[in-house]
Parts: sequence; C-alpha cells; structure tokens
Amino acid sequence: MAPTITAAMSHSQEHHTLSHKLRKPLVEKQRRERINSSIEQLKSLLGPEFLKQQPDSKLEKADILEMTVCFLRSLQHQHGALSSAAVDHGYSRCVQEMVNFMSKQEVKPQTQRRMLNHFNNLRDADFSALSSSIQTNNKKEKSPGCSALWRPW
Repeated sequence: MAPTITAAMSHSQEHHTLSHKLRKPLVEKQRRERINSSIEQLKSLLGPEFLKQQPDSKLEKADILEMTVCFLRSLQHQHGALSSAAVDHGYSRCVQEMVNFMSKQEVKPQTQRRMLNHFNNLRDADFSALSSSIQTNNKKEKSPGCSALWRPW
C-alpha cells in the first residue's frame, strides 16, 4: 500500500510541475503586456513633452520612463513652490487677524509693536529655513537625464 501512495504523490508533483511550466510563459506574457500598456499610456499622457525632446527619433521605453520621472519632478517642484506661497499667505493672514484682535482689546501700542516684530522675526527665520530646505531637496532630486534624453551613441 505504501508504494501506491508514493507513486500517487510523485504523479501529483509531476502534474503540478508540468502545469507550472505551461503557465509560466503565459503569466510572463501578460506581465510584459501590462508593462507595455502602461508605458504606452505614459507616452500618450506626456505627448507634448515628447515633442520637446527629439520629435524625429523613436523613443525607447527607458526614454519614456525617464521623461515621466522628470515631468513628475517638475510638477512636484511647482507644487512645493505653491505650497510655500500658501504658507506665506496663511501666516500673513494669521498676523493680520492677531493685529485686528489686539486693536480691539486694550493692548498697549508698544506691546503690539513688540509682538509684530516678534512674529516678523519668526516668519523670516521660518521661511529662510523652509526655502533652504526646499532648495536642498530640489538639488538632491535633480537627475542628470532630465535636461535631455540619455543616449549611449
């Protein structure tokens, strides 16, 4: 009885291995199709960016991916600039509200001036630190291939 169980298990393992060998090329083909489809979608989404580079040359998949990374980094940089402008606007609005509140309260003008100077000093220190950190991050993110496509020839 024991040899029959071993033979049955061996047959099951062979069937599993054969099934895996037959399925593997199909799964790999589907994976390549997904990659190619996504790259084509990126190419169509970034159409105007491609025309800026080399309109007559055929773009390789690596070119499309590099251009996508550069485009997303430029969007990220623009978003960072907009965010710091929004922070600046919000800070200014907050200081205006504070001045408005203090003018309605019985606060000495000298105290108001000291508080305004304090907030302005804080703002200058915070924004200079913020802008330097943004510049540092942008320098780190710069990629050598963002200005032009890399070609080995």
